[in-house]
Amino acid sequence: MSNKVAVLGSINVDTTYHMERFPEPGETLAAKDKSSAPGGKGANQAVAAARSGSQTYFIGMVGTDAEGKFMREALQADGIDTSHIGNDPHHGTGTALVTLDTNGQNDIMVYGGANQAMTTANLKDLDALMEEVDFLVTQFETPQEVALAAFKTAKAHDVITVLNPAPAKEILPELLAYTDVIAPNETESALLSGIEITDEASLVQTAQAFQAKGVTTTLITLGSKGAFFATKDDHGIVPAFKVKAVDTTAAGDTFLGALISQLDPAMTNLADAIRYAQRASSLTVQRMGAMPSIPTEAEVTAALAND
Repeated sequence: MSNKVAVLGSINVDTTYHMERFPEPGETLAAKDKSSAPGGKGANQAVAAARSGSQTYFIGMVGTDAEGKFMREALQADGIDTSHIGNDPHHGTGTALVTLDTNGQNDIMVYGGANQAMTTANLKDLDALMEEVDFLVTQFETPQEVALAAFKTAKAHDVITVLNPAPAKEILPELLAYTDVIAPNETESALLSGIEITDEASLVQTAQAFQAKGVTTTLITLGSKGAFFATKDDHGIVPAFKVKAVDTTAAGDTFLGALISQLDPAMTNLADAIRYAQRASSLTVQRMGAMPSIPTEAEVTAALAND
């Protein structure tokens, strides 16, 4: 698959503290180790798409600091077009502080910086870019007003729009009207729809609620239970791969980027693309770090061949 994908989203430098366990309120614990790596939900998703064969473009903002230069170079190393990344002279590049325990679970604190300062004025030459791509993906680590403007432009060029509503927050109602695919996890889905996920019937009900607001396709990741999908004509659950997780930091981002890299724009191979994405995510969680843990297409294909 050789999809052309544009990702509008966040760029962060991730600093991870490796802990035996999470501290209690007011408690101080010594970290076992500390590491820094490129990350951010948008950047992770772009890298996942690029490593699985997509021609990938990134739309975002960094500060005029060393971290911004570091992040541009990290994306370029994966062949990602960074010409649509702007420089913010007033805000620093986004950063994230990750606390990771020995079970592979994490807590994350994010400084939005240039990501959150992005405005619609930063969407330069977007019409020309939308003429080139099949998909436009975004998340909620940049302002929703920017996402809405970008999605409107995308739909004017028949580009498929993909919304990963994470971290979960109230959605601009108009944004859903320009969203073709919504891809939350089960917690985010419940917060956004008001429907608690308890069984397949509640998943279908959630998809129907999103469809009523204009969303054609719903994907809900269910952790170890797999991923649910629903279109106007079909729905189902694709099982997850059972592995021992050591770091879940970029699992969801890997899933979405890998999925979009494989997905036929006509959505005819949705279940197969989900299975590929599930396998990619299963490889990510067996490695440390966010962006460094994202597998290549060759690695995912080899793993699937051995299943």
